[in-house]
Amino acid sequence: MDINASIIDQRVRGIAETHAAVLVGDDDKRRSAAFVLLCIKTVLDFDDEDALECLTDGGQDAGIDGIHVGDVQDGEFTVTLFQGKYKRDLEGAAAYPANAIQKVISTVMALFDPDRPITLHEKLEALVEDARSRVRDGHIPAVRVILCNNGKIWGSDGQEFIDSFGAAQVSWEHVNHERLVQMLKKRAPVNDTLQLKGRAVVEDFNYRRVLIGKVPVEEIKALFDRHGDLLLERNIRRYLGLHENRVNAGIRTTLSTSAKRTNFYFYNNGITVVCSKFRHNALQAENFSVQVEDLQIINGGQTCKTIQRTLTASPEQDYSQAYVLLRLYEIAAADDYIVRDITYATNSQNPVDLRDLRANDEIQQKLEMGMPDLGYQYKRKRDELASSGSSTITVAVAAEAVFSVWRRKPHQAKFRRSELFGAFYDEIFCQDLNAAQVVLAVLIFRMVENERRRQSTAMPRFSPYASYVLAMLIGEFLLKRNNNIVLAQVDHRNFAVLRDYFETNRTQLYQDAQDRLQKALPQLGITDATSLQRLAATFRRGDLPEELRKVPA
Repeated sequence: MDINASIIDQRVRGIAETHAAVLVGDDDKRRSAAFVLLCIKTVLDFDDEDALECLTDGGQDAGIDGIHVGDVQDGEFTVTLFQGKYKRDLEGAAAYPANAIQKVISTVMALFDPDRPITLHEKLEALVEDARSRVRDGHIPAVRVILCNNGKIWGSDGQEFIDSFGAAQVSWEHVNHERLVQMLKKRAPVNDTLQLKGRAVVEDFNYRRVLIGKVPVEEIKALFDRHGDLLLERNIRRYLGLHENRVNAGIRTTLSTSAKRTNFYFYNNGITVVCSKFRHNALQAENFSVQVEDLQIINGGQTCKTIQRTLTASPEQDYSQAYVLLRLYEIAAADDYIVRDITYATNSQNPVDLRDLRANDEIQQKLEMGMPDLGYQYKRKRDELASSGSSTITVAVAAEAVFSVWRRKPHQAKFRRSELFGAFYDEIFCQDLNAAQVVLAVLIFRMVENERRRQSTAMPRFSPYASYVLAMLIGEFLLKRNNNIVLAQVDHRNFAVLRDYFETNRTQLYQDAQDRLQKALPQLGITDATSLQRLAATFRRGDLPEELRKVPA
């Protein structure tokens, strides 16, 4: 028995038991689904609730066990597809089957052609047609295929299928029990030696030490070969570094072109590294060997991962004259906030998930302090050991709920989630926001999301896309039907009254919101014959909330 396969099997059985009501079928089917769920959680860094949203295993799934459609950024969006193969045998010796890869290739070719008919079950169809509607709008999908098993990677026959497919915008990754254990392990300090080339600047600055120099790209590859993603634990773009996009494609092209390779240092922004201590021979003039303790790359993860992949794919090339800029900061553990600020400053020009970096903001701390008196617990950090359940509110859910319900931006809350803690943060978490307003927004948001997940055949066709808009309407009804109060008047003093009204009348509120939405959609040309692609696109646009203002409450 493989020890890592055993560790993952134990976790898979726990997930299958915890979610027995959702993961249906016999033991083998439930564990297979639980394994895919674990892979989704780990690869995308999702909690159980978000991972379950991505799970699509079942009849008419076209070989896709999980799917996540990312936000549109610079005209592109990432779609991550999961296919899992889980075996009872825990020896970890079976290779990923080639015929399964062939099936995924056929599916990928069909999924992203908006005009090509494909038969899928209801949940998967809604997600796929959302992605297809973006393609029809002119956005380009970057497809990331994650093939998961508790065995070895596919053999040469499977690789031949991938190579013959040859689509540059589709990347293929293998995740098995060994990779999962590595990703799930608590971070251990990375201590290593960096070999610099040429002269470097080393100085003390503001009670900290700084080194600026250049590192051969071959050194970067060797570093990642030794430590992998452990180098990126504090990098908020950790998983984005695995995606295919224009930036990564440009890095790969430069390194692969002999005429451009020697100028890579000038084309790239370089990498930023923090550590607890570094040492070098100060008597040496150049070509330092720098010993680094607790090394972490906080900016430049995409560069590093692409360097590693490019050099691995084409080892015959001469990379000896290709270098990358290195900024190395020695920062004491007591100054951890400096690391957070540096990470934010060097990454915030890109639309990434910044919620961990916002966790210590004053408004987040105030919300955390105000929740217990209302009977709730606010989880402002992802790694907090807070209790789970209906009384726990995460900062991510709070952001989506407040932006949809009170700020009346449901389309942006749903389709631009990567910017909730960036461009939209101050609008969502303004200083006037209080705990009572957050809790009410979350209660409304959870209710409409739960209704959507029920997948009832009696629900309107717009239901898979409409929950954020419905939440906005219910919030509006809640205030109007309680003496027509305004949001600024909602606080701890009237919280119980508003919550009780919502809980007592939730069914009617939901129905009224659906009716109002049903009346507004025809004004935008939406009928029962409208395709799901166009329906999904309608809910991405900003004119729907404005059209709803014209419909009487």
